[in-house]
Amino acid sequence: MTHSIAILGASGYTGAELVRLIAGHPSFEINALSADRKAGQTMAEVFPHLRHLDLPALVKIEEIDFSQIDLCFCALPHKTSQAVISSLPRDLKIVDLSADFRLDDPEVYAEWYGHPHYAKELAPEAVYGLPEFYRDQIRTTKLVANPGCYPTAVLLGLVPGIQAGQLLTEDIIIDAKSGVSGAGRGLKENLLFCEVSEGIHPYSVASHRHAPEIEQEVAKAAGLDDGVFVNFTPHLMPMNRGELCTCYVKMADGVTVDDLRHTYIERFRDEPFVHLTPKDVVPSTRQVRGSNHCFVNIYQDRVPGRAIIVSALDNLVRGSSGEAIHNMNLMFNLPETTGLTQAPMFP
Repeated sequence: MTHSIAILGASGYTGAELVRLIAGHPSFEINALSADRKAGQTMAEVFPHLRHLDLPALVKIEEIDFSQIDLCFCALPHKTSQAVISSLPRDLKIVDLSADFRLDDPEVYAEWYGHPHYAKELAPEAVYGLPEFYRDQIRTTKLVANPGCYPTAVLLGLVPGIQAGQLLTEDIIIDAKSGVSGAGRGLKENLLFCEVSEGIHPYSVASHRHAPEIEQEVAKAAGLDDGVFVNFTPHLMPMNRGELCTCYVKMADGVTVDDLRHTYIERFRDEPFVHLTPKDVVPSTRQVRGSNHCFVNIYQDRVPGRAIIVSALDNLVRGSSGEAIHNMNLMFNLPETTGLTQAPMFP
């Protein structure tokens, strides 16, 4: 059986990745593609690398007949998704790639995104779309909040140890780095080639919006209602795609790195997309580029009682569109790896 999908915001990087990946999916076909400023153009005009695909032209959202759609990907800016999703048919399956439904508390959302949440009635229905930890809930929901790219890398590195009581939630330090595509396709002076090339740029220091998302999920993993804070600093790297997160954490009394490695090996043993690398293999973005895989490794810090956890993924695939398709597969009870078996690209 073939299902019909729509991609809203198809003219952005995540929209293009959704199209590229779905082109190889045997159970879905693209029925509608929307854009704002580029409505009326073809995908071949917007993304020449996709010109070999038979795709519908880009249209305005209001021109789409959603009665013919089984699932809708919302690759729209924050705030925009709320109004759009609240206007869609209630029986439509939705994977939202924005941040609009990731935070459980609408007040926390308002604090970090600078405006009230405009679809509070839908927020309780949303399931946080990190498949390794929420797959049962994802299978039965109609609204998935696809995680942010940084939280995906960080949480895959932290949650197993925290759930096992082997890592403490206090004094977590996260040094995160991402390719420029993570900032979107919009024209911004700080993203011009001469501004980004040959440099590393910290940004949103102590104020990045992914911090409360990470704190929310770390608190859940620890069985806490709140009170978790992380020190999270992202950096923009002069590369197109890729994400590397290095987490510095405290181990519980008596826990060793070998204990952690055993926990992670067992936790990820049956996971198709998360891999604990051998002790002597340090995860890097080149190892996962273009794939839906995340590589993780754990090291003993020079500081007694502390560990260093490194995780690497492709921000556009595992950190966004590939994860969205993983969630789609779960929502339709398909094998989780369908359409996502591409090996990483190297060099």
